[in-house]
Amino acid sequence: MWLMNYVTKNSITKGQSEQGNIGGTFDGKVQVNASSEFRNIPILAPYGITYVPTLGEKSIVLPTSNGDICLGVLAGNRDLEPGELMLCSSGGASILLKNDGYVYINGKKIV
Repeated sequence: MWLMNYVTKNSITKGQSEQGNIGGTFDGKVQVNASSEFRNIPILAPYGITYVPTLGEKSIVLPTSNGDICLGVLAGNRDLEPGELMLCSSGGASILLKNDGYVYINGKKIV
């Protein structure tokens, strides 16, 4: 989150970044359909997290001096409280870290 805020405040000027939808994935890169089609764009993610977004997800493409990058996809509303974290797959698997200190895996509380 801090990275998105930093990039937005310090290096994006109106008209440079583009919002679009994930149109395809291949070998860890994505295609984003926006005002034009962006192909073979690497995905930016926090250290230690690797993912492939599902087709149709809303995304942001940012031009850099080394080429375009996909900043990620819009995190949907999952009824999380501030400070909570959820990892989930399109198939329904999930790990939820709650503010009360508990971990839920696929909805089951781990004690």
